[in-house]
Amino acid sequence: MFVRKKQNESGSVSVQLISKENGYYQVVETLGSSSDKDEIERLVLKGKSIIRAGPPGQPWLFSIKTEQDLIVENCFTHLSNQQIRTIGPELIFGALFDRIGFNAVQEELFRHLVITRLVYPTSKLKTIDYLERYQGVTLSASAIYRFLDRLADRYKDQVAEVAYQHTKKHLITISVVFYDLTTLYFEASDEDDLRKIGFSKDGKFQKPQILLGLLVGEQGWPIGYDIFEGNTFEGHTLMPMLHKIQERYGIQHPIVVADAALLSKENIRLLEKQHYQFIIGGRIKNENENIKTTILSKAAGIKNGEGFAINKPDGTRLIVTYSDKRAKKDAHQRAKGLKKLKGRIQSGMLTKQSLHNRGYNRFLIIQGHATIAIDEEKVKQDQYWDGLKGYVTNTSLPIENIVDHYLHLWQIERAFRVSKTDLKVRPTHHYLKRRIEAHVCIAFVAYSIYKELECLLKQKGLDMSPKRAAELTKNMYQIHYTLPDSGEQKQQLLKMDSEQRLLDDAVHK
Repeated sequence: MFVRKKQNESGSVSVQLISKENGYYQVVETLGSSSDKDEIERLVLKGKSIIRAGPPGQPWLFSIKTEQDLIVENCFTHLSNQQIRTIGPELIFGALFDRIGFNAVQEELFRHLVITRLVYPTSKLKTIDYLERYQGVTLSASAIYRFLDRLADRYKDQVAEVAYQHTKKHLITISVVFYDLTTLYFEASDEDDLRKIGFSKDGKFQKPQILLGLLVGEQGWPIGYDIFEGNTFEGHTLMPMLHKIQERYGIQHPIVVADAALLSKENIRLLEKQHYQFIIGGRIKNENENIKTTILSKAAGIKNGEGFAINKPDGTRLIVTYSDKRAKKDAHQRAKGLKKLKGRIQSGMLTKQSLHNRGYNRFLIIQGHATIAIDEEKVKQDQYWDGLKGYVTNTSLPIENIVDHYLHLWQIERAFRVSKTDLKVRPTHHYLKRRIEAHVCIAFVAYSIYKELECLLKQKGLDMSPKRAAELTKNMYQIHYTLPDSGEQKQQLLKMDSEQRLLDDAVHK
């Protein structure tokens, strides 16, 4: 039963109680008629009151639907899955995509690939399924691959420029840059002119790979990237990367901070020749005997957080610091390695033919022709190095500043971790060079957006990670509908929960 307002020929409105029986609507009672709006409203309220009260002396066994209830019910009866879209990824990441300036690439497919990399980081073919199911966008696999083929040629430099200019807005001046390298392996087993089998940081030694070099500024803001053949020695990637970035953007010789793996006499010579200042991780145990003796002499009695500098013959300084935390870690790792080594000796798995001087095998000594034992004196000597960490630099910065700069390398390590886990840049299933370059380019753009969101969340004081934000966007919906009389198409964003509103406010306010 519901209340109906019926327009009369005289211009008045009759207010009636209507019921539906056997598929037919019947007038139960006419409560009155009037041309006065207030009187009509009074009659409507009276009718609703009668419906709520139910028949005299009889309780209602079922709820009674009003005219408004029936309208809403009818609306949802005709609602289909195609009318409800997941709007969150576009609402959040699409807004950041535009704000940074990546919409300068006038290809909608580029936008779709980047946003889905942030929210649903799966294969390109899975992207097709997502776009069709949740966005109503129909694409073919060939359309995506054709775009990837032209992305590397037409847009790679453009999007790199956009990312760099956005980083400059945050950092103002780029005085320190951080460089590191990682490997990306491929499921396909064949090598070519780019994909080569080499030393894998992922432990995939039998799979072809490429090297990905990444240069970031302070706080992890992206500056640029480059890819190298999979069997390239990592020490040979630093200078080409610096030259490329400096020529493209005119960066004026920032301080270069890099890991010890990139330390070589050739790199140091080239950095100094081209007037770069640098801070590179040092391998103090690889120094000559005179320097090692000086290190151990100065380190005697050193306390947690303290350090000292040694001037090297080549004009650089070797900075050595001590940490209690590092000392405990060094001791734990050595004990763990020795335990495995002793087990291999006792089991007979370690033979003279399998010996090498890498890792904890350096503690072994061969006695006679067959006996293999652990050299306890070497173990004792190794303990003197516990807790010591070295840095090689040609700067005049104080020790604490050098250590602080080097510690910021974790930002680039985190960038790689985000790319490999959250953005799933590996494993890579492409085998054409231009598509590999396009794949890495999309991941680089996605990381730039990821970093921008992380910054916004921090500025707003929200205890929310970008990964959590991506999860929240998956349940932000919009309904699309058509008005029955006018045929006008409309859309309405559905109400968000409190956490989603916080995210939306952080991006749009």
